[in-house]
Amino acid sequence: MAQFWNSAAAETADAKKASPPRWATTLRALRHRNFQLFFSGQLISLVGTWMQNVAQAWLVYRLTGSALLLGAVGFSSQIPVLLIAPIGGTTVDRVNRQRLVIATQTASMILAAVLAWLTLSGRVQVWHIFVLASLLGVVNAFDIPGRQSFLIDMVGRDDLMNAIALNSSMFNGARVVGPAVAGILIAKIGEGWCFAINAISYIAVIIGLLLMNVHCPLRSNSNSHLADIVEGFRWANSVKVIRALLLLIGLVSLVGMPYTILMPVFADKILHGGARGLGILMGATGVGALLGALTLASRQGVRGLGRLVAWSCGGFGVGLILFSLSRWFWLSATLLLPVGYSVMLQMASTNTLIQTMVPDQLRGRVMALYSMMFMGMAPFGALSGGALAHRIGAPAAVAVGGAACVLGAIWFGRELPTLRIEARRMIVAQGLAGGEPEQELNVQAVDE
Repeated sequence: MAQFWNSAAAETADAKKASPPRWATTLRALRHRNFQLFFSGQLISLVGTWMQNVAQAWLVYRLTGSALLLGAVGFSSQIPVLLIAPIGGTTVDRVNRQRLVIATQTASMILAAVLAWLTLSGRVQVWHIFVLASLLGVVNAFDIPGRQSFLIDMVGRDDLMNAIALNSSMFNGARVVGPAVAGILIAKIGEGWCFAINAISYIAVIIGLLLMNVHCPLRSNSNSHLADIVEGFRWANSVKVIRALLLLIGLVSLVGMPYTILMPVFADKILHGGARGLGILMGATGVGALLGALTLASRQGVRGLGRLVAWSCGGFGVGLILFSLSRWFWLSATLLLPVGYSVMLQMASTNTLIQTMVPDQLRGRVMALYSMMFMGMAPFGALSGGALAHRIGAPAAVAVGGAACVLGAIWFGRELPTLRIEARRMIVAQGLAGGEPEQELNVQAVDE
């Protein structure tokens, strides 16, 4: 008996030695030097981006006092993604992705610098903000599918899911810091310095991209851009699970995400927190989203992600309804934690599932469709959300959006039994195509 226990103890010790620590699993994509450069540069840049987002919303609200115009600025910044992302996607599938991302990040830096100059010089007008927001939307139509498709070039297929999750963690870590800093700076020295800091922050990511040594092979293609766009749409529409994931994320962007556009109204008129309160509310959402992304980063394999998408969408809707009912500032901030957590789990899980299933030759175009649903539907949501808030009030508008998200989650949950069969087959096929048949062990079911 003693020999049995000693043998069992030895086997347990060996298993612990063989099993990597939890933090190593969560951060495994960072073992790649290229992703380290990307991660560190983006982390600095995204803090500046979130500072600009909050400062721009507050500047529009300070100049106009209009919830409708807040929604209109959101519309102008995101509608180009819907209109131009298909062209961006075909470009991503044709050119060197590293050079494309360098170009888009440089263009974003120039636009931030122009907005900073206009604001600090006292020349800024609302139409300036509309024009610059629209131009940034054009840049994002190429940048978003480019950066998402570039991840697999940096880390390979094995660590793709972890890289997506860490990328989301980085985005939301900056979302915690950026709004909090912006709230302080807006109150102390004004919005213009937030825009200037954002322009300077792009230098870090551009340097990181230039230092990378990434093999981005050119993809020979004799088709026209139009033929490529049509091919991407047809493929996504023909795959039921891809179509369902894109429709659900489009619904959330259309009816759920406008709550962020209305946040200045909540901070000022409903919760009486002012600019600093706006920073805290946006930061609370970011904390929840960061925790959601880290939850996904700690996972191995895609098993259960389909069910996670359904539950997180429903949780997001319930969180929005509860937030709309609160009139106490700190309770509202607390309720934004599960709101951010749920929506990030849905977005990152959807991104992971799509990138795991899509063939590499279609990656840019399909990620462009993801961008269209994620950001391209948001302008219509921002505009309709602003108009609805103007008529029935911001709390009621947010509650309506939350209820629609719950209904969408119920629909997706009912479709899961049929969707997971197709998803399993496609994930295994892509694993085999990548020379990694052992991945089949990790995808026994997307929703079991």
